[in-house]
Amino acid sequence: MARVGRQPSLKRRHRFVSSVATSVIVQGSWEVLLVASTDGLVNGGIAGLFWTYVWTSVGMALMVLSLAEMASMAPTSSGPYHWVSELAPSKHRRFLSQVTGWTSTVAWQAGAATGPFVVGTMFRSLVEINYGWNGWTTWQDTLLVWCTVLVIAGANCYNGSLPPLLQVLIMTLYVSGFLATTVLLLAFAPRLPASALLTAFTNDGGWPDMKTSLLVGQISAVYACVGSDAIVHMGEETKNAARTIPRSMVCSYLLSGVMGLSFLISYLLCITDVPGALHDPSGYPFLFVLNSAFSPETVNAIAAIVLTLVLAGTLSHNAASSRQIWAFARDGGLPFSRWISKVHSGLQVPINAICLTAATTVLFSLINLGSKIAFKAILSLNLVCLLWTYMVCVGCILYQRVYHPDSLPRSRWTLGKWGFAINIGSLAHTFFVFFWSFWPNVTPAGWEDLNCAALMFPTALAVTYIDWWSRAKGEYQAPAERLEGRRGAGTLVSASSV
Repeated sequence: MARVGRQPSLKRRHRFVSSVATSVIVQGSWEVLLVASTDGLVNGGIAGLFWTYVWTSVGMALMVLSLAEMASMAPTSSGPYHWVSELAPSKHRRFLSQVTGWTSTVAWQAGAATGPFVVGTMFRSLVEINYGWNGWTTWQDTLLVWCTVLVIAGANCYNGSLPPLLQVLIMTLYVSGFLATTVLLLAFAPRLPASALLTAFTNDGGWPDMKTSLLVGQISAVYACVGSDAIVHMGEETKNAARTIPRSMVCSYLLSGVMGLSFLISYLLCITDVPGALHDPSGYPFLFVLNSAFSPETVNAIAAIVLTLVLAGTLSHNAASSRQIWAFARDGGLPFSRWISKVHSGLQVPINAICLTAATTVLFSLINLGSKIAFKAILSLNLVCLLWTYMVCVGCILYQRVYHPDSLPRSRWTLGKWGFAINIGSLAHTFFVFFWSFWPNVTPAGWEDLNCAALMFPTALAVTYIDWWSRAKGEYQAPAERLEGRRGAGTLVSASSV
């Protein structure tokens, strides 16, 4: 913190195990595959979702390695926009840092809205299944979202950075839930032959060929492979952060990947009726699978586990999102930065940032009253803005490796001689995914099928540029501007003492 000209203002509570737990819970690979499998089943089917998860998990692993190295260089809550401010070309670093800070803010704030929405709609679906009540309206869904937001915000305000023991206990439930659900599916649900994983492709999106359908449907797998960098934004609450954060990112990604693949295999083999699962009234294919295989009591038990884990993931996601927006405001990156960046002296948490994150989710949920399509577009911003942020960060470190290789810092976790190849691979794969993230799920696409990210993302960038020229150009202080001991343009200082 002294290296970047900041006084520590948050209490360091997290160690390696709780950091791994935080990353695993936020990424939530197996329950994300459970609740977000629709796109992959429409475009690709059982075999398509399996193969897209395999190649996506490998490609995103390269990105996790790249981000982990940068996290070891500068393990602060600022994360990507801090790295860009130090690694980008001198004449562009301040502007690129501010843009990256904005896109990272949009990504994490939009992502924070995902959990409450899933909790609300899943709760509604369970009520309909158990009591046959079909009188739900959009405003009731929105009220459920608000209730979830209040619980999350209150817990984050008064539990600090989430006690490490609580995170470890939640991860224990996460692993137990994975094992219980997987075993139950394999033991009691009707199953397809194993060959279905390799050959049962479907193209229900109307695309001209299966290859295009697979590329459009890979979005389900991508959702399950992002989020392990959440612990980056808790960097100022982590002990021995320069070493703990990159190690926890890599370990959590490997653990999540193994559980995600194992669960996906068992789940896909139990989808004996893909059209029936996709057209289930609940909107969640997994509830169709559970209802086809188990008693209502068992379905409720499994769904309760999933709901609890989604709620826990939302709790940790809100914590990471609030730290990100707090750090960006601390550098003057946002309007009303002075208010957002305040830290409660007694609780030692950025309460204003936590409340702002909750308020942003509430505002997003209001859109659901007028159009569910618009709300889904807001949620898609989480992915495209996150991928954009990743690409800018890796592009900047590649620039340093090519043009100023001697300026790269020593770090306590490094990619060594493999750094250039891993960075190239991660950048290529992330750009590939970013391109396909804007495509609609079906063609021809009606209004209800449009992927509005193609409109929302440029709008978010336009807001960033307007803020830059109207305010931030004179107020924003890029983290690199405070660095001490720099030996020249583009040089970073070793993070070994952070």
